[in-house]
Amino acid sequence: MSLQEQSDHPDELLNHLQTIITNFLPDLKPFEKIYRQIHQHPELSGQEEQTAHLAATHLQSLHYEVHTSIGGHGVAGILHNGKGPTILLRADMDALPVEEKTNLPYASIRFVNDESGSRTPVMHACGHDMHVTSLLATTSLLHAARDHWRGTLICVFQPSEERLNGARAMLDDGLYEKVPRPDIVLAQHVMRMRAGTVNIQSGPLLTAADAFDIRIFGRGGHGSAPQNTIDPIVIGASVVMRLQTIVSREVAPGEVAVVSCGSIRGGNSANTIPDYLDLQVTVRTFREDVRGKVCEAICRIVEGECLVAGAVEKPRITRVVASPATVNDEGSVGRLRGVFGGYFGDALVGMEAPSASEDFSLLATAVGAPYVMWMFGGVEEKTWDEAVAKGTVNELPSNHSPYFAPVIQPTLRTGVDAMALGALTFLGRK
Repeated sequence: MSLQEQSDHPDELLNHLQTIITNFLPDLKPFEKIYRQIHQHPELSGQEEQTAHLAATHLQSLHYEVHTSIGGHGVAGILHNGKGPTILLRADMDALPVEEKTNLPYASIRFVNDESGSRTPVMHACGHDMHVTSLLATTSLLHAARDHWRGTLICVFQPSEERLNGARAMLDDGLYEKVPRPDIVLAQHVMRMRAGTVNIQSGPLLTAADAFDIRIFGRGGHGSAPQNTIDPIVIGASVVMRLQTIVSREVAPGEVAVVSCGSIRGGNSANTIPDYLDLQVTVRTFREDVRGKVCEAICRIVEGECLVAGAVEKPRITRVVASPATVNDEGSVGRLRGVFGGYFGDALVGMEAPSASEDFSLLATAVGAPYVMWMFGGVEEKTWDEAVAKGTVNELPSNHSPYFAPVIQPTLRTGVDAMALGALTFLGRK
């Protein structure tokens, strides 16, 4: 049965799904312990070995067909349960190079070597630990309820989302040679929202992401004799300032575009002008035409500033990230919104689309499948309500903050309910 052929009456479907979740929701206490364990032992992108092992071991205990080491530490579990739609659920596993400042009893105090060999702190500052735990509990729920649905369930635990290359790595490593091609792909993300609430919307949700590593070449020399040099730091300063005019002067008002220089490095001492300067620039856009215009402008400005300054050679501009926008499928969102609205009631809320980016959509577009990502909240209810009353919501810790700490409950329960509802909405019924 295809997704389009399913035609349950909304009330009948909702009652069916509520009954399944009520009867088969696992005891979440063990999963709360798993969450604390993952949070306390975060792993950087490409280093998710322990988290992947935990996921694979859990899936194997439920007799899922399990594939490991896909595109790095990626894990995929398959539960075949009769003829019906194939649904893929995805959770990301990696953490960030951030030093945690939450003072939680299970806070991360971990430092590891990054790719450059430097010691760096690690923290689950974006909620991927909650994503993994929610999906693990969902796999238990759906396994226990398998007499009430039919089809094929695929659960993917993806590495390296923060670098926006994990989904591509799994695809390039033959993900769809190991698992069936899905009819729909679903994911969720914990956000700075009131715990227990959910947001789902069709159309553009998350921006495309592009990042550039830029090297500007000068001619070094003594800081007391700049007339004998071509100073790459001055060129770089001009580039950084000029890049700010792209959004204000080249992008139409109302269009979403962000250009940020996140790193500028050059030289090692106050009295020496270096030979080169390195910049790292990130871009966020929704529309492809705006994306192309912004990326072209970055290259033009960097090359132009170097030419004007008489740089000894053309700059080296390397596009190191290129991830598409996340645009939710309208029809699929329509079905899910009806189910979510009936189940969560007033806890289904609106929110402004964040200018963050994701790569999970590649898991769907690679096989021409529709996809949906929704958001769920992690801010303790009283804390959220007080911030709303004071007008200080924007001061609450958000994703990537060293203070980001979703309250375990009801966040975990909401994540499990939402993911199970999402899967069961599209799986066939027995």
